[in-house]
Amino acid sequence: MTETETHIEYLLKDLTTLSGVGEKLAERLSLLIGGRCLIDLVSHLPTRWANRSRVADISHLETDQIQTVVGEVQHFSPAPRGSKLQRIRLSDPTGFVTLVFFNGNAGYLKKQFPIGQTVAVSGLVEDFHGQRQITHPDYVVPLEQLDTIPAIEPIYPLQAGTTNKRLHGLIMSALDDLPVFPEWITASLVKQRNWPTFEAALRLLHYPADLNETELELARERLAYDEALARALTFRLQRAVEARDDAPGMQTSATFMSEFRNSLPFDPTGAQTRAMSEVSADMEKTAPMKRMLQGDVGSGKTTVAGFAAALAIRNGFQVAVMAPTEVLARQLYTSLSSFVEPLGMSTACLVGGMRAKEKRETQEKVASGDIQLICGTHALFQDKISFSNLGLVIIDEQHRFGVADRARLADKGLAPHLLIMSATPIPRSLAMTVHGDVDLSVLDEKPAGRQPVETRIIPDARLDEVVAAVGRAIERGEQVFWVCPRVEDDDDGPSAVARHAMLSDIYQKPVGLVHGRLSSEEKTGTLETFRMGQSSVLVATTVIEVGVDVPGATIMVIEGAERFGLAQLHQLRGRVGRGNQKSFCILLYSPPLGVTAKRRLETLRESEDGFYIAEVDFKLRGPGDILGLEQSGVPNFRFLDLTRHQGLLALSQKEAATLQLEGASDLTPPQQQLMRLLATHSDRGPRL
Repeated sequence: MTETETHIEYLLKDLTTLSGVGEKLAERLSLLIGGRCLIDLVSHLPTRWANRSRVADISHLETDQIQTVVGEVQHFSPAPRGSKLQRIRLSDPTGFVTLVFFNGNAGYLKKQFPIGQTVAVSGLVEDFHGQRQITHPDYVVPLEQLDTIPAIEPIYPLQAGTTNKRLHGLIMSALDDLPVFPEWITASLVKQRNWPTFEAALRLLHYPADLNETELELARERLAYDEALARALTFRLQRAVEARDDAPGMQTSATFMSEFRNSLPFDPTGAQTRAMSEVSADMEKTAPMKRMLQGDVGSGKTTVAGFAAALAIRNGFQVAVMAPTEVLARQLYTSLSSFVEPLGMSTACLVGGMRAKEKRETQEKVASGDIQLICGTHALFQDKISFSNLGLVIIDEQHRFGVADRARLADKGLAPHLLIMSATPIPRSLAMTVHGDVDLSVLDEKPAGRQPVETRIIPDARLDEVVAAVGRAIERGEQVFWVCPRVEDDDDGPSAVARHAMLSDIYQKPVGLVHGRLSSEEKTGTLETFRMGQSSVLVATTVIEVGVDVPGATIMVIEGAERFGLAQLHQLRGRVGRGNQKSFCILLYSPPLGVTAKRRLETLRESEDGFYIAEVDFKLRGPGDILGLEQSGVPNFRFLDLTRHQGLLALSQKEAATLQLEGASDLTPPQQQLMRLLATHSDRGPRL
């Protein structure tokens, strides 16, 4: 076993190998840090650092700051009858500070603060009616133990049941035995950037000697670059391996392209035509295509997917199309069938809610090759599903599936081509960073005839006017989405349950209700009823954010709009304007609006360009909440801050290309292990 392999084994040790960590604590910690390995623990970085350096005297204490001071216990005030508030006064020649305890044990406090003893305390200094006080100090020690209070203390993201002091102690315990890895970044770059080693950077961030902003930033930069380079190299190595697979080469021609275009009831946009050419060129190769089709709502991604499917079927191969929900699977089936069935190609839909006999018959036809295109959910990669000759896999809303899901479906064929679709625009500056393992086709045009959506910003005091306007719309036969930020009445903000009850009383038309607490069958049934036009209003939470296609819907009402992210608001707005009628998006807000919330709503009113909106959203949200991570599939990096480290990302991709193309670095297998370790632990669970 090599030295590097031993080091990697250490980082992969379970949390329970640390002294004092049992199974229960390990489980609780794993929810916080994103895993059960020591690398997950030491990668859990502080968000800030508290300066607990000793203040000269009590008169120099500053309010609203964490401070450490030494004083003599002057007075103890036990809680009076009916109260739980206990006070202790510390003094020195310059003044006094009051220590406040709620629910404190009087006997214990008397022992801890004997009158006349000099003690050191550290905590948040507050102003209470002109006097300084510290409520529940973080540290209380005798003067001779002053050095046990850290001068600089890292402050971590926490969750209930975990204290900052306990978490920091565990991290330092893990760092005590952290091995020194061989340097794997180009030496000249490390020297040029004045970066510390990987291990030194971790130690500095978790336990800095002082608050030297330059040193802290260099340490963070170093770790960010490690993460960026690991991802870039892993992507390249993965692509190199996949390029050796024996994928089915698809023969195409200008005649087939024209035949497909002529079968469409509309002229494809220039962006769609470009994407179809890129897909065609990929599928001609014997290396499997891995292409992401990224486009705004209504940009026509399904048309390009239909072309890819028709090309594969024309070459004698089957196509599997996977969507995250039954509703989306059925909608994709309807759309794709309309593209390929006129060309004489057979299609079917396979979802969990089908009757057993119907499902079995469909499976048999897929296995025999009688069905050439099959749409479905996770049911497609069950063991009982087999294909006669799978040549293309299409995945919609790809961020809703893990890599394991994609791999299991791809394993149904020898080396099928892969086309994945995403409806969430990501700033162009980030696209290749986030999706470095795929080629990218961007649909940045909307098909002719797509209706613009007029967006209006209205205070919630005018709710009655909006209710009346919606009533007039449904009397005209139009359909309406009504989105609330919360489910139940007892939650903070407008609730879907309460609004559904109110609108059901007001309107004489059926009103549906869908939210995340319903079962999959209930959600699917309600959405299908609305899609079929059997209900006029659908009250919902953000479960309808992506993929619900209802051409008859002309109004989107979003209550508590100031609570939503910009990208999320744009996705919700994209549910309307899909038919030929004038459509509206009503943003109801509770005044007063903050500066950021106002900018979000005004941006949405001014623009329908999803890529521009994504750029604004990226700048407004900053680190930690880029585009709404869960919706967009943007990785939650451990070290990288996408608002500050874009230069490092570009640099890492350049070095990765150099290392691979020129062989400038002799990456040993153990070093490759380290690279993959950093990459797969970068977003709290591998997405590579």
